[in-house]
Amino acid sequence: MTQLTLSDISKAMADIDFAMLSTRTEGGAIAARPMSNNGDVAYDGDSFFFTYEAARTVADIERDPKVGLSFQGKAGLLGKPPMFIAVEGTAELIRDKAAFEAHWTKDLDYWFDKGIDTPGIVLVKVHAGRIHYWNGRDEGEIAL
Repeated sequence: MTQLTLSDISKAMADIDFAMLSTRTEGGAIAARPMSNNGDVAYDGDSFFFTYEAARTVADIERDPKVGLSFQGKAGLLGKPPMFIAVEGTAELIRDKAAFEAHWTKDLDYWFDKGIDTPGIVLVKVHAGRIHYWNGRDEGEIAL
């Protein structure tokens, strides 16, 4: 069994554009939605996603910052299963244009037509506390 490092996980995440971000709703249910990591995966335990102030995501995080992220890689050669990554962490809402600029990619213009000046834009920073991965027959956990 191979034990992956945080650097290995970062490289795997670079090939996975979308994650499912899970939050807890006001009623206690789990709500999940796809979020693009925008290639922002120089991973040190933090992930970044953009959303709108009016999104349920923001209200959920304000109420309970504990979140989950799930990633699924591409299927492997010869029918090998894809890599799966589950992240448990704490989310922070950032409303600072300098932070927007630091994490912006041109692909985001599709969803945010005025770039970092789009009204109501919010950056969600998820700081990982624990990462669990499955890579074929290998699985492991990294506590941060």
